[in-house]
Amino acid sequence: MGTAQRPTVAVIGAGTIGLGWIALFLGHGLRVRVNSRRPDAEAIVAEALELYAPYLPEGTADPATFGERLEFEPDIERAVADVDVVVENAPENLALKQELFERIGKAVPAHALILSSTSTLNPDDMGARMADSSRLVVGHPFNPPHVVPLVEVVAGERTAPDAVEEAVAFLESVSRVPVVLRKPILAFAANRLQSALLRESVHLVREGVVSLEELDRVVTHSIGLRWATVGPFLAFHLGGGKGGLRKWLTTLGAGLEQGWELLGRPPMDDATIQSLIEQAEEAYGARSFEELVRERDAKQTAVLRTLAEVSQRG
Repeated sequence: MGTAQRPTVAVIGAGTIGLGWIALFLGHGLRVRVNSRRPDAEAIVAEALELYAPYLPEGTADPATFGERLEFEPDIERAVADVDVVVENAPENLALKQELFERIGKAVPAHALILSSTSTLNPDDMGARMADSSRLVVGHPFNPPHVVPLVEVVAGERTAPDAVEEAVAFLESVSRVPVVLRKPILAFAANRLQSALLRESVHLVREGVVSLEELDRVVTHSIGLRWATVGPFLAFHLGGGKGGLRKWLTTLGAGLEQGWELLGRPPMDDATIQSLIEQAEEAYGARSFEELVRERDAKQTAVLRTLAEVSQRG
């Protein structure tokens, strides 16, 4: 990546993830070039910036200045021709991404860092048609990327070590928390954890133990609150008292495997899907998407702000 203090970033795709990246990068004073085939891309981005700007990290730029550093280029080769960073957000289609990265690889400057927001694919597979895929790195954000700090960084066998280091440095420069996975695994770490919880959530709702809305309340008022401050292992380390995780695993946690056998494996058949949709519409359908997003982002940024204040106080 170049030595410029404020690199130019090409954001490929103006879907949900791409819009969050655009807002975050503009908020940190970067120049952003949007590449999208959507004819209404400019209107979509403007609408998203209005919705997301109030919830960007503390100390970001005035949204009134965003337009000065934002441009649109529908041609992929021209979009990446002179940038420092490329952030790709195309659909999870391997053939599509291979074609896209082949074109990007031929047009992008040699120094540029190439990041993919993929949630499932390996960088070696995505870059299979590139002459040199050594600077292609997975930078998988957790939605919404303009608020949630985590970005999983995944390298392939052909990824250069310095590209990983540059990815970490770049992500930290825009107030993200990058975690480099020690080895590639399908769907990475955060989505696997989320999937495990979602599976049991569907099971509990399907079995009539709780409603969909009640399940959400169970999580936000218990483990969700806990996990905002400590992770699962630290939580149970503290749960073991002064004996820590050693005591917990040898006493209360001794029957873990038996408990795992009780977890559900709900079929995602038509009846289950229809029930979940109906319950979601009943619980949340009276409020607009924009209202729900504002409330979500306001709450999440408030949590992040409070955690930062506590950390600063030592």
